[in-house]
Amino acid sequence: MTPALTALLCLGLTVALRTQAQAGTFPRPTLWAEPGSVIPWGSPVTIWCQGTLPALKFKLHKEGIPLTWGTQKLLDSRDKAKFFIAQMTECTAGRYHCYYISSTGWSERGASLELVVTGFYSKPSLSALPSPVVTSGGYLTLQCGSEEGFGKFILRKENTGVSQKPSLLTQQGPIVVSGQSLTLQCHSDVGYDRFILSKEGGHDLPQILVLQPQAGLSQANFSLDTVSSSHGGRYRCYGGHSLSSEWSAPSDPVDILVAGQLPDRPSLSVQPGPTVASGDNVTLLCQSQSPMDTFLLSKVGTADPPLRLRSELQAPQYQAEFSMRPVTSAHGGTYRCYSSQNTNPYLLSQPSETLELLVSASHPQDHTVENLIQMAMAGLILVALGVLLFQARHSLRKTHDAAKR
Repeated sequence: MTPALTALLCLGLTVALRTQAQAGTFPRPTLWAEPGSVIPWGSPVTIWCQGTLPALKFKLHKEGIPLTWGTQKLLDSRDKAKFFIAQMTECTAGRYHCYYISSTGWSERGASLELVVTGFYSKPSLSALPSPVVTSGGYLTLQCGSEEGFGKFILRKENTGVSQKPSLLTQQGPIVVSGQSLTLQCHSDVGYDRFILSKEGGHDLPQILVLQPQAGLSQANFSLDTVSSSHGGRYRCYGGHSLSSEWSAPSDPVDILVAGQLPDRPSLSVQPGPTVASGDNVTLLCQSQSPMDTFLLSKVGTADPPLRLRSELQAPQYQAEFSMRPVTSAHGGTYRCYSSQNTNPYLLSQPSETLELLVSASHPQDHTVENLIQMAMAGLILVALGVLLFQARHSLRKTHDAAKR
């Protein structure tokens, strides 16, 4: 396929309005791609455009195409929009800009974003000269070659792998209540100078913080202020460098659960009782009179996500049994349970009354049995000593009688 034919094909696949972008007086928007700007052929990518003021709509422009690539209505916050490309091809690769319009006019053109698609041509070869093993301070040449007549080569260092993903946590724990303040902390031992926080579903939009990493460590605190029902959801964060448009692999997800959003308060009980011995089997029973889909068991004072079990109807109540088999000292502590609906698993009921589980080293009766065993052993030892003493005295008497004769 000739370059001219490819350009015509790409132009024919682009259905949009002509760009009407005019320079405005307010700041340029920010443009980035998730999961990154280098995408395998056929894979999806999302382009985000963020302005600094409330906008009416956003437009995305691709260089070399005389038409606007896409027009997007903004999301809830009114300062960002996303453009989704279901499959990256040679037609979607290229350099992009975005604009947004407010009541006063169009913004200036934002910084460019170059999307690169991989896998369209045959793989080039990459070799290290003189050897892939080199001492510190030595010289190394990376040689990229291909039998095809490429006009240029791109050398890229892998930095979006799992080992590079940041960590996301919350000091308040995964369950919060309305009105409480909430801070999500994203940190990494890679020297990232910016982080992005995103919420699954795209209703709440990413935030970007620019930082100064110290000693290879970097961290960002994202304050969500006063918690409401809209904050419930699954969050991830990414790390990046200001000189690159790429982002790291996503952190492991953190689920934020907002309690007190459902008109229900389940009860929590324990079998066989709140005081048990290490090694016993224990069941925490969460019950509700209301038809709930799921029950969650949370240990107070820990950042661990709660345990979830599907609700079962045991007339006249809905319930879930959380089994601990066998129980250890680590299971000891204070517990609460919550209920939720499948329609929004991140919104929870009121918490149950707390239940304290006490785990002892062993049963009191075990000490009694142990004492009896020790007494029995002592008795056996005394009997054995008595037998030995009797035999010694008997032998001594026989020796004495033999001497008299």
